[in-house]
Amino acid sequence: MIKLRDEEWGDGHLQAPSRPHLVRVFSPFSLLSHRLGEVSMAKASAGTVNPHGRTGVRIVVAGDQGTGKSSLIITAAADNFPVNVPPVLPPTRLPEDLYPDRVPITIIDTSSRPEDSDKVAEELQRADTVVLTYACDRPETLENLSIFWLPHLRKLEVKVPVIVVGCKLDLRDENQQVSLEQVMSPIMQQFREIETCIECSASRHIQVPEVFYYAQKAVLHPTAPLFDQESQTLKPRCVRALKRIFILCDHDRDGALSDAELNDFQVKCFNAPLQPSEIVGVKKVVQEKLSEGVNERGLTLTGFLFLHALFIEKGRLETTWTVLRKFGYNDDIKLADDLIPPLKRAPDQSVELTNEALEFLKAIFDAFDSDGDGMLRPRELDELFSTAPESPWTGSPYEDSAEKNAFGGLSLDAFLSEWALMTLLNPTFSVENLIYIGYPGDPSSAIRVTRRRRLDRKKQLSERNVLQCFVFGPRKAGKSALLNSFIGRPYAESYNPTTEDRYAVNVVDISMENKKYLVLREIPEDGVRKLLSNKESLASCDIAVFVHDRSDESSWRTLSELLVEIASHGEDTGFEVPCLIVAAKDDLDSFPMAIQESTRVSQDMGVEAPIPISVKLGDFNSLFRRIVTAAEHPHLSIPETEAGRSRKQYHRLINRSLMVVSVGAAVVVVGLAAYRVYSARKNASG
Repeated sequence: MIKLRDEEWGDGHLQAPSRPHLVRVFSPFSLLSHRLGEVSMAKASAGTVNPHGRTGVRIVVAGDQGTGKSSLIITAAADNFPVNVPPVLPPTRLPEDLYPDRVPITIIDTSSRPEDSDKVAEELQRADTVVLTYACDRPETLENLSIFWLPHLRKLEVKVPVIVVGCKLDLRDENQQVSLEQVMSPIMQQFREIETCIECSASRHIQVPEVFYYAQKAVLHPTAPLFDQESQTLKPRCVRALKRIFILCDHDRDGALSDAELNDFQVKCFNAPLQPSEIVGVKKVVQEKLSEGVNERGLTLTGFLFLHALFIEKGRLETTWTVLRKFGYNDDIKLADDLIPPLKRAPDQSVELTNEALEFLKAIFDAFDSDGDGMLRPRELDELFSTAPESPWTGSPYEDSAEKNAFGGLSLDAFLSEWALMTLLNPTFSVENLIYIGYPGDPSSAIRVTRRRRLDRKKQLSERNVLQCFVFGPRKAGKSALLNSFIGRPYAESYNPTTEDRYAVNVVDISMENKKYLVLREIPEDGVRKLLSNKESLASCDIAVFVHDRSDESSWRTLSELLVEIASHGEDTGFEVPCLIVAAKDDLDSFPMAIQESTRVSQDMGVEAPIPISVKLGDFNSLFRRIVTAAEHPHLSIPETEAGRSRKQYHRLINRSLMVVSVGAAVVVVGLAAYRVYSARKNASG
């Protein structure tokens, strides 16, 4: 396939995503592209300076010696073919207004000398895009692209678009005219990073500006995020973004863009309306190719996606990129960072969803519960997140953290629990996904920052709706079984060691009016040292639970050491947390002296006696409610080590001493003042 372009910049540069650009001749652009977006884009670009947010594009030119690198650069910059060319040019900047995107271009020439290979490698690694040259009259330089240059880029881990340029087109033997597609197709199949192939002649001024136009375009309007060249389809993330845009533009929610909605979309993206005849023409083209692309109400989602696939196929990637960027997407087809409100919080503050966000999520749950069974099945959940780049709950830590039914469905409580966990762990990611699924309000209205935990202890009350509990304990103590039971999983006899932090979240009803989201974070025994290496590691913890196997004395000893270690860390850092001890496996006989040992530790450290539970028998002794209640009163159940107790006694002694000194000083001052008054009166009477 030969790549074509129009005669004016900014209008009709065709490319085939099935193959990178193969440019040799000019040809008028297809009528379709002018019907939707292309004419308007030309108008819009004239009044828009650098809509991409880029300060410039850095193009590095490399290739074999004598392939015309320097001549190509000078001719592009000065519009004159040089007679004398230096071995390597200094960085060359093209005029900002040379191309319609108005993004400055800096071209870096490179040396072909072996002794300069390290410097060339450094330049290639700093490139936004790479231009590789070969000489049309020297076939061996073309072969060297696939033998050396392209593998060399991979070895250097240069992951940017590559433009292959055949220079000295005027010197090619006329008897050896070969199709550019024939020559380049095998190379492009092997090296998918090649974005464009073009032949030019600097001496004859043939397609020199086009070289750097396509190099810039490969950076500003890349193919890779939008189109899968292997399957010849739009990439899933692109489809999801376009679906979200379609839904946002479908104001009456009837599943189709009416003429008025299509025109509003056009004005928003390209700053110019469509004429009625153009709208008719666009729909006609879609309907001829895809009957389900248009119905009696207007352009369907299928038709909308077809149009963008067609634009990309025709080489008009800038059309789709303009649409995506107008709706806030970046080059990764994710919402740009500046759309998410920045969060400022202390380490001991957490983030929760507001009532406004929760009400929105409840409505979304009902809307996607298509069978009305009060559960979101995996298929319904996939549809709910079909406008996000991907489902946010795939993989750790969210995938297995909430209660599910036998079909993998989530109840409303489980659905909201997942959101509570995501907002706790990654509030920015949570807000981002709220926007993706259609949250209509200001993003900052979706979340709130809680009061500092340190202040909660002073107030003797936590007002959090989401409470985080760290679960500590030795191996085989029953931590994982506890988390599994919390999210409704059956007890299993087999032991599967936990190797990394794991989360479980659910709703705990304290009363009719008091419902909390409780997050259990299981911390493996091997992970405690890593956790405590961070001074602020306990800042986000509302309560800590220490689980031991009541039938195993070594399990108790390890737990006692962990309790002291965590309590000491809290005392040293100022992030003290309430603690509860859980005696798991109550269905087994306890080890000798268990009651005496547990009573001693509880009394010494000032915490409650261990709470016996049996996950196997389903006897939890109201554990989860007791965890929430203890977390709501953060001034209680805080363990105190001997060192911490001594430190407090020392501070009390110092404070008393200071008080005595202060009182003594006050007495001296008052006495001195009284003496002065007495002396003054005596002198006056005398």
